[in-house]
Amino acid sequence: MVADFNTALSVLENATRRTILEHLVREPHYPLQLSELVVVTQQAVMKHLKVLLAAGFVTCETVPSEKGGPPKKLYSVQQSFSLRLDLGPDLFRCEHRLLPMGGPVRLSSRLPKEALSIVETMGTRRRLPMAEAMGLLEDLTAQLESLDSQRDALIALHQQVMSKVSKTVDDDIVEYNERQLAFALLEAPTRPLDLDQFSRDMRIQTTDAEEMMDTLRTMMMREVGVRRGHVIAAREGVPLPWWVILD
Repeated sequence: MVADFNTALSVLENATRRTILEHLVREPHYPLQLSELVVVTQQAVMKHLKVLLAAGFVTCETVPSEKGGPPKKLYSVQQSFSLRLDLGPDLFRCEHRLLPMGGPVRLSSRLPKEALSIVETMGTRRRLPMAEAMGLLEDLTAQLESLDSQRDALIALHQQVMSKVSKTVDDDIVEYNERQLAFALLEAPTRPLDLDQFSRDMRIQTTDAEEMMDTLRTMMMREVGVRRGHVIAAREGVPLPWWVILD
C-alpha cells in the first residue's frame, strides 16, 4: 500500500509519529524500545504504530523472543517516497513521489553525471566502511543542496511567470469559471486536463466546460498567431483552424 499526499500529510503532522519514524529508518525497533526512546507510554506507541501500519509507512514482523518468552513484534520502514509542497502567491504545488528502486548501477541512468563516480566507487559491494561512506555521503549531500538551490530558483521563476500571466487572465477573461479553467491549464501545461473532473469541481455541466475550452483555445491560437506576425482575417469569436499558429 502506498499512501497518497493527503494521507501522508495527515500521518506526518503528528510530531510523535515523526520521531518514531526517525528511529525506525535507522533500524527495526520493538514497541517497548520506542516507548523508552520517545518517552511516551507503550500503549500510545502502539496507537501510533497502528496508524503508520494502516498508511503503509511501516511493516511488522513477529520474531521469537531471545529469552524464551512469547514472540515479539518488530517494526521497520520499507516504503520510500518524497513529499513536496510549494506554496506562495500564484504558487501551489503538492506532490507525492515514490523514490526509484534498485541498486547504484540501475539508478545510474537517472543520476546527474556528478554522481556517477559514486556509483563506480560503490560497484556491487554490499558493505561500505564508515570512513568511506562518510566521504560519499558528504559529496551526495553537497550535490543535493546544489540541486535544491536550483529547484528553488526554478520554482521562484515559475511563480514569476504565473504572477504575470495571472494579470493577463484577470484582465482578458471576464467569467469566473473561464478564469479557473485557464488557471487549471496553466498549472499543468504538460498534462491533459480532465474536463469531467473540472466540471465536477466547479459544479458545472461538462458541455459548458467544453465550450469554455474551445473559447480559450481560440484565444490562445490568436495570441500565438499575432505574436508570430501572422495576419488573421476573422471576426472575434470565430473558431480558428490549427494551422494558423504554424510558422
